[in-house]
Amino acid sequence: MNILKRNWRLDRRHVLRGIGASIALPLLDCMADGAELPTPTQPKRSVFLYIPNGVNTLTWQIQNAGTDYQFTAPLASLERHRQDITPISGLHHPMVLGKHHNCDKVWLTGADVPSSGGSFRNTVSVDQLMAEVQGVSTRFPSLELAIEGHSLAWSRDGVQLPADRNVKTVFQRMFVGEQGGKDVVRRRLNRRGSILDAVMDDARRTNQKMGSADRNKLDEYLTAVRQVEIRTERADAWLDVPRPELPRGTENRFSAKLDISRVREYHRIFFDLMVLALRTDMTRVITCMICSESNGGAIPDIGISQTRHGLSHHNGDPEQLRRLTQTDTFLVEQLSYFLDQLKAHQEDDGNLLDTTQVLWGSGMSYGHSHGNANLPTILAGGRKLGWKHGRHLDFNLPIIGQYNVADAGAHYKICGRPVDSNAHLSNLFLTMLHRVGVQADRFQDSLGTISEIVA
Repeated sequence: MNILKRNWRLDRRHVLRGIGASIALPLLDCMADGAELPTPTQPKRSVFLYIPNGVNTLTWQIQNAGTDYQFTAPLASLERHRQDITPISGLHHPMVLGKHHNCDKVWLTGADVPSSGGSFRNTVSVDQLMAEVQGVSTRFPSLELAIEGHSLAWSRDGVQLPADRNVKTVFQRMFVGEQGGKDVVRRRLNRRGSILDAVMDDARRTNQKMGSADRNKLDEYLTAVRQVEIRTERADAWLDVPRPELPRGTENRFSAKLDISRVREYHRIFFDLMVLALRTDMTRVITCMICSESNGGAIPDIGISQTRHGLSHHNGDPEQLRRLTQTDTFLVEQLSYFLDQLKAHQEDDGNLLDTTQVLWGSGMSYGHSHGNANLPTILAGGRKLGWKHGRHLDFNLPIIGQYNVADAGAHYKICGRPVDSNAHLSNLFLTMLHRVGVQADRFQDSLGTISEIVA
């Protein structure tokens, strides 16, 4: 131990109190001190949607690049959004290649993961860097959802943020508020502030009696406590800001009991909630895991009782591959529905999609052998953020010349090892960060931005 005397140890109860406070409020990293709300800014929004276990890449792969590309069958519903989307082929996370475990956990971080699938220390996810900039103007800096599965978001300390899976609970928290009114909530926040003061005082005194290693650990803890203190101040300030008025019947829409076996309806109410949160400017950053990588993704609506994990281990069976394509098609149709709803909401001289960049994809391409190169990736929206769409951006074709999906083995190799070693998914993330005003020279292992799709 580097602590010189045992009586200088931190009171464990104070630590637990600090942790309790940190998980009860929305994340607000790197916010300005004080309880005053900042001047409103023009919204620049981001949504990240994750599907598990890749796709049937033999029926998914678009064959030609540029503006004259033809949508494959699973992507056909996106035809009506052609001028607002960019399918991208050939991207990968270098530190994840060959490591199929935890692909979902590092999709937005690109962090190095152990091949064994054991515990590891993650890094900050791209959405949270966006929340630090865009989140200062909204009641909720970011919104973490999961239709099935877990959160995609990770803090700067590599801690996974909790995901909400109950539409009614999320709606109540965002648009109704906590029971008891703002006076009750303010008293609770004041009590939390007192706890934080006690923790900070004890920790500062202890810090002077520690060795360097323990002092570094305590400094990290103090930083986390300070962030909770700032969040508490900000939450108090937002109590005096009225929540937006919603059309009659809106609450009933999100409070109705849903049957999870009616997957289409279940997915779409999540998408409708995302649109509502964005158009009311309650948040500008959303992550949503569509279904679990381990045991989710059955779609009884279309006669699919198997999980996507099970279907992805098809062993080349034609029927299993057909069903996998069928589920791919279904999931893309829900994406198309989401884009429809974003376009339907008009604001200023455009629509909600114009100020919202949407990334839809997976951390795996070919599930049967856990290939995680050539990741299925679709970028949509954000025309006013500086994106230009209407083409298939392909990092494979300049090197391989053409695809031959009739040779399954050869195509699966493209999905197992990157064709272009410089085609990092983090390059796209860096470009997306710049679109929403985040000043960053790099993100994870990025080599630069992707200029081909920036206006």
